[in-house]
Amino acid sequence: MGEFLRALWQYPFLQNAVLAGVLSSLACGVTGVYVVVKRITFISGGIAHAVLGGIGVAYYLGKDPLSGAVIAALLSAFLLGMINLTARQHEDTIIGALWAVGMATGIIFITLTPGYSVDLMSFLFGNILMVTAPVLWVLFSLDLIILLLVVVFYRQFLLVCYDEEYARLRGLPVRFLYILLLALIALTVVVLIKVVGLIMVIALLTLPAAVASLFTYDLSRMMVSATGLGLIFIWVGLVISYNLNLPSGATIVIIAGLCYLGALGLRKLTHQVGRRQKAAVLTAKVTADEEES
Repeated sequence: MGEFLRALWQYPFLQNAVLAGVLSSLACGVTGVYVVVKRITFISGGIAHAVLGGIGVAYYLGKDPLSGAVIAALLSAFLLGMINLTARQHEDTIIGALWAVGMATGIIFITLTPGYSVDLMSFLFGNILMVTAPVLWVLFSLDLIILLLVVVFYRQFLLVCYDEEYARLRGLPVRFLYILLLALIALTVVVLIKVVGLIMVIALLTLPAAVASLFTYDLSRMMVSATGLGLIFIWVGLVISYNLNLPSGATIVIIAGLCYLGALGLRKLTHQVGRRQKAAVLTAKVTADEEES
């Protein structure tokens, strides 16, 4: 840890990585809660993997890959949202098909691009150590958009996630809010690409929120907890990957997965202890009543 802190003081690329971790934890902590509560992980996965198509096209045209990622993410969010709203009987098959088509499109355009760029691997598997200052500004801008939309539509998103029928009875534009929610997820996917890559983006999008949901049902508390957990996962994974020379994205996901398993075990243990305590209290009460009678 001491060696990492000394390196952090000396090397700008580590400072950029830490800042990227902070921005990513904000995005995944806020948006990931909606994914977990609404149970739309599969749709989120479709958005994430369809982004590769936009990245591949951007590389082929000589444009910024992140701009292609944003366009592809928003477009796939709209398409998958409309599919989920209108074709419920076959939505899994259609989402899976678009998932595969997006990946295939990206691979084809990457293959057609003259000269393979090594930097593309950071989009697939993530490398937080390669985040540059311009990318940080892009992530910061996306975070601002995400947080602004969440603040403005917080109550509406709350109703849509927990009780869609009630939201419709209240006269809320449920379809618009659902598509907007998927757009938030799309922007978050783009933010997380540089941290864990497209392959593992769903893990960081859902695991911090999943851990938080085990201990609280309040949406705002869940967001705060998930943001803090995401920051811890990224920070610990970054330190371990730097010291042991391991891939940063994979290390972060492993840390998050282990913590989720630990949280599940802890919750089960506390529930068992609670049931035993209640049983003991009930037994003592019954015994006392019998003695009095």
